[in-house]
Amino acid sequence: MDIRQITPKFFAAPQISPEELPEIAASGISRIICNRPDVEIPPSHHASVMAKAAAAAGLEFYEHPLTHQNMTPDVINENWHLINDAEGPVLAYCASGTRSTIAWALGAAKDMAPDDIIAAAASGGYNLANLRPTLEAAARL
Repeated sequence: MDIRQITPKFFAAPQISPEELPEIAASGISRIICNRPDVEIPPSHHASVMAKAAAAAGLEFYEHPLTHQNMTPDVINENWHLINDAEGPVLAYCASGTRSTIAWALGAAKDMAPDDIIAAAASGGYNLANLRPTLEAAARL
């Protein structure tokens, strides 16, 4: 399992398995956001399977598939609310964790300086330096 802390409340990860959800819950995560579309993964890891395993582990689970084509301002805003409205720490996952981190970063641009966003992502191993112009533009929206 490769869970990476980005902020005290937000964590990102590559694809997780249903069997890992009890350990994730035990670590203090309260909400899981599946940012990975089912078309990218085998049926054993589809969102419906993950949702059942998350419920059994006592985790909230939200299916919010992201692609580069659907990362519109409305989708980013919805993702941001799924993170910020949670009672506790949130883990978002996708293929590598990068999409989830980018979506978090675009939402965070309203409240955080681009340098702080880039540094937070880098602390989790995600290099978002190339998104600086986009983060600066998103901060102005």
